[in-house]
Amino acid sequence: MSEAEPSAAAPLVGLAAVILAATLDEPRVLTVPVAGQPAGRAEGLPAGPLEPAHPTLERGLRAWVERQTGQSLGYVEQLYTFGDRDRRRGGKGDVGLHALSVAYLALVREARPAADSAWQSWYRYFPYEDRRAGRTDDLDAIAARLAAWAEAASSPEARRRRSDRIGLTFGAAGSGWNEERVLERYELLFEAGLVPEAGADLDVSPLTGRPMAHDHRRMLATALGRLRGKIKYRPVVFELMPPAFTLGQLQRVVEALSGILLHKQNFRRLVAHQGLVEETEAVTAETGGRPARLMRFRREVLLERPAPGLRLPSNRTG
Repeated sequence: MSEAEPSAAAPLVGLAAVILAATLDEPRVLTVPVAGQPAGRAEGLPAGPLEPAHPTLERGLRAWVERQTGQSLGYVEQLYTFGDRDRRRGGKGDVGLHALSVAYLALVREARPAADSAWQSWYRYFPYEDRRAGRTDDLDAIAARLAAWAEAASSPEARRRRSDRIGLTFGAAGSGWNEERVLERYELLFEAGLVPEAGADLDVSPLTGRPMAHDHRRMLATALGRLRGKIKYRPVVFELMPPAFTLGQLQRVVEALSGILLHKQNFRRLVAHQGLVEETEAVTAETGGRPARLMRFRREVLLERPAPGLRLPSNRTG
């Protein structure tokens, strides 16, 4: 049996990179300008089409990132393939056709980007995900808008389902905040019409975050949830750390990534128990108090057990 011939409606395949760093206790994402977008949505992720000259998807991605940002990539993993019908093609006669984007997560140490690209805090796009200061008035305002959306449902059963989703994703009704549910929270806000990508006015941006080009904010949400989960069972956080660091610096980076504060002594006991770091002979006085010992990642831990990571202490603060 011969292979089917590709149709004229064969999907376009694009490559997109969610490039994350952590600098000065702030989680950052590398963005580029995207032309032809609605007002306020000109920020996007480095991306480009898969070309015949690209031997693999990943090498194609690396080529586009270096061309657009000047950033060389180290750690890269495939994140997800985004391919809803009518997604992005937009040309005449393209209604009903697919455009696929294969998104990747990359972890780097921040370097000066090319002129057109810029590092941004990822909380610029998801301000409600930063719980380091505890529950804020903005989060209460989001909860009020979501409650109004739930009440507007067409039946008691639909209202109950909406209320249950709000409780599960935003930690209402005693269900607790799960920092990994970044994508679920964004998709709920999208369904409720509370983000500009869903047609909301830009005045909601201070509450629900700045919009991005195309569906790039959905890609970013997927990446943040993946990373927040992965730091618990893989030592990927050390891809973002300098070769030598203090335990305080490590804790602040983990807090910045997870969006929650951690108890200092519990965190240090956890790091010691997991055997993830070892002391160097150097100290630093940059902590503002007495000199702190510099640490480094113990790569031997990768051979000692299958899932070494920072399982966050249950008694978190904030």
